[in-house]
Amino acid sequence: MISKFVQVGNKIEIESIKKTTGELGEVTRKTYRSELYDIESEDIIKIAMPMEQSKIVLLPVDAEYSLCFYTPNGLYQCLARVVERYKSNNLFVLSMELETDLQKYQRREYYRLNTVLDMKSKAIDENEKSSLAQVQFIDTDLTFDNGTMVDISGGGARFISKVQYTEGSLIRFVFSLFVNGLVTEYKLVGKVLKSSPIENREDQFENRIQFVNMVNDDREAIIKYIFEEERKQRHRERGTF
Repeated sequence: MISKFVQVGNKIEIESIKKTTGELGEVTRKTYRSELYDIESEDIIKIAMPMEQSKIVLLPVDAEYSLCFYTPNGLYQCLARVVERYKSNNLFVLSMELETDLQKYQRREYYRLNTVLDMKSKAIDENEKSSLAQVQFIDTDLTFDNGTMVDISGGGARFISKVQYTEGSLIRFVFSLFVNGLVTEYKLVGKVLKSSPIENREDQFENRIQFVNMVNDDREAIIKYIFEEERKQRHRERGTF
């Protein structure tokens, strides 16, 4: 049964099956984010109409899409067709018919949670790189730069700091999460994917990192934290938390 794998409230990535070609001739994909609103039967599900730049996206009836469900047990994918569009309880809804069975989906991409968390970072110099086989580090003499994490996923994070890092460089990344009823500190290594100044904010930089040499237990704990926070947010929005 589909309800054994996905649940109402699960985040969904919707990708158009028909690829479009960009100006330079490259094939591009169009994706949207939404969430599961209801499970009507084994073949019919209802999802919230996706939003783009604060506007509702009216996906056409009979159009086919690839759906990727983000669940606490991993990613699941299937093909589905839009069969109806309507409004329910002030929410615009898509009724979609599943055209294939759900399949476990292995992909090195993770759902990102917007957040505001204190964190610390420090650039890793060339002399330290040889010791990176061990992810965990303990060094009370290290001086870290304070920053604010603004989103996190099982694969990386984005944070604001007063330091601009070199793209492609490695940094030490320290933060704490409330998981399983406990506050746990995570000390990870990240590769800087992008570091750029923030417009109209002097001496502030936005940094995107990808976690490297990460143990699976830490990744699973972060993913669990993300789903717990998403659940809390849904309850707050519905006034049931």
